[in-house]
Amino acid sequence: MLPIVMSALPMTSHSNMKRIEDYQKRLPVLEVYRCVQSEGSRFGRPTIAIRTTGCTHRCYFGEDGGWCDSWYTSIHPEKGTFCFQDIVDIYDANPQVKEMMITGGSPTMHPALMNELTRFAFDRGIITTVETEGSHFIETPRRFDVVSLSPKFSNSVPVVGTKTPSGKIVDERMIKQHNKLRLNHDAIEKTLRYHHDYHYKPVWDGTEENLKEIEEFRVRHNIPKDKTFVMPAGDTRSELIKMYPLVFEMVAEHGYNMTGRDHIIAYDTERGV
Repeated sequence: MLPIVMSALPMTSHSNMKRIEDYQKRLPVLEVYRCVQSEGSRFGRPTIAIRTTGCTHRCYFGEDGGWCDSWYTSIHPEKGTFCFQDIVDIYDANPQVKEMMITGGSPTMHPALMNELTRFAFDRGIITTVETEGSHFIETPRRFDVVSLSPKFSNSVPVVGTKTPSGKIVDERMIKQHNKLRLNHDAIEKTLRYHHDYHYKPVWDGTEENLKEIEEFRVRHNIPKDKTFVMPAGDTRSELIKMYPLVFEMVAEHGYNMTGRDHIIAYDTERGV
């Protein structure tokens, strides 16, 4: 297991926390599959991915960076199709896998599900990683082993008049929704203090303006460079191939780590990988 980092926040009673009683009930979970972690500090490890649906954000990184690569959970969220028993079953079928990647969408929008997942993972000795944009602080009964923090900066704001993946035209209301909890610094600070460990995983689009925002955020939250994993913008294989050499050069110059998005390199736009 990962080393436990003592939190400055006090532990509180979790007796009133919601949990899932009916393991056959459909949840806001759109994908459950075995894969290999391809981003951040847990790179290369076999894991079970649990993708929730629903998000406060509507990320668009321009013509080169594209829309959120899981737009079907955020911009046009589909309904969940899995129950908690499906999660139990996939771990039973893959006892060699001792990691869990909870992603989205925005997983921290679903506290009862997060509570149940951390209980289940703790009981089985499974290392949990939750991917979050930082919009919500969640105090689970068992703390996440790793918070994969990927805050969204000004380069993620949709552009009025642009077509979304399903053909909807971006308007001011969509931009307002995107910005509502885009940099919730209070929730982010609590999240980093409460859970066991974290890494900072910003998306870089190749511009100096975006790099400045990445660094200002890192300094504001006192995040070490060795916990900073810069990720290239792009939601297709061809876009990422263009960005990889730029990110290699930038992180070498500035002393950050790089994380690729190797599931997209391997499978392009295929889902459930």
